[in-house]
Amino acid sequence: MDLFETYAPVIRILPEQVGRDDIMNGRFQLEKADGLNMYYAPHNEWVNDKAHIVIVGITPGWTQTKLAFEAAGAALRAGASGKIACLEAKRAARFAGAMRRNLISMLDALGLAEVFQIDSAEALFHSREDLLHTTSLIKYPVFKQGRNYTGHSPKIGNSSLLSKYVYEQFPKELAQTKAPMLLIPLGNAVGEVLKELEQNGKISAPHCLYGFPHPSGANGHRLKQFAAEKERLAGIIHTYAKAALK
Repeated sequence: MDLFETYAPVIRILPEQVGRDDIMNGRFQLEKADGLNMYYAPHNEWVNDKAHIVIVGITPGWTQTKLAFEAAGAALRAGASGKIACLEAKRAARFAGAMRRNLISMLDALGLAEVFQIDSAEALFHSREDLLHTTSLIKYPVFKQGRNYTGHSPKIGNSSLLSKYVYEQFPKELAQTKAPMLLIPLGNAVGEVLKELEQNGKISAPHCLYGFPHPSGANGHRLKQFAAEKERLAGIIHTYAKAALK
């Protein structure tokens, strides 16, 4: 939250509809290395430490970043506190659009709604957001030549910038959650990093949906991968329920 307070005066005066030039500039740039540019964004400042379900992406993309700034700016201009502005940014940005719809569809197909006694996984983003924490291995948005960083070129382990966030900061964030976690990595790239962190004792992930496909519509193998992994992933969710939801 300290970093948010630093940027709040600038966020407050941003346009209602922000563009890339409003954000991807020296005012919001945090670091630059390995051909990558990292910028501040407000939506991963808020952690739901009571969450049972933790969904993890690689890094916020441009769409999430844009929505986060617009929501935080609107909240600040309405007189909200920094904490509320960050929460509103989180609500607006987490896997917005088609990605969220695909994610909800897959989670419902795995029986997650029945396990948590909700009508649909859609409730996680609205009436039962108390169950959910969404985050990224790399807390702040990273771009390469203006495009979303996807976990490759460079690989996380080959970048000192990315490694610092993934291997040092991300485990600290995950440790803030107090309830037993059902961990959901979005795509193989995230899953591979979580396995490495678990093997090295950086995180505890006894109930992790390794093999969960990335829900992006650009992932052409999503449906085929999901069909192949569906039974196994559903089994992990039910095992979690027996162990953690007594």
